[in-house]
Amino acid sequence: MDDLMLQLARGRVALGAAAFVAPGLLSRLVGGHRGVDANRDYIARMFAAREIALGAGYLLSKGESRTLWGRLGLVVDSLDTVNSVQSRGRLPLWATAGLVAVTGGCTALGAAKVAKDAKDAVSR
Repeated sequence: MDDLMLQLARGRVALGAAAFVAPGLLSRLVGGHRGVDANRDYIARMFAAREIALGAGYLLSKGESRTLWGRLGLVVDSLDTVNSVQSRGRLPLWATAGLVAVTGGCTALGAAKVAKDAKDAVSR
């Protein structure tokens, strides 16, 4: 489980860096239009900064601090999953399904990690 969480954190940093450098690409990947839109680029870069911060926070922390970063990631991923489901009808079906799959998978992993940490704490 810990290795999967490390991979998730590395993926967050990589996705965030890519989205920051090429915000238009992120928009197209989630079903947006190809035109240059400063607001869309700004929002994509805000997402990028959030992903970089969550991933780096997890990777650079240890112990209880890492547990906290994992829980913060779970909250963000849960909210992203709700938002992805609510986007149904406003984004192409393939984009909505992809977003739900990715964010839902991250939510499931984060929830499993939180449950494992709680079980480990009780057994101590």
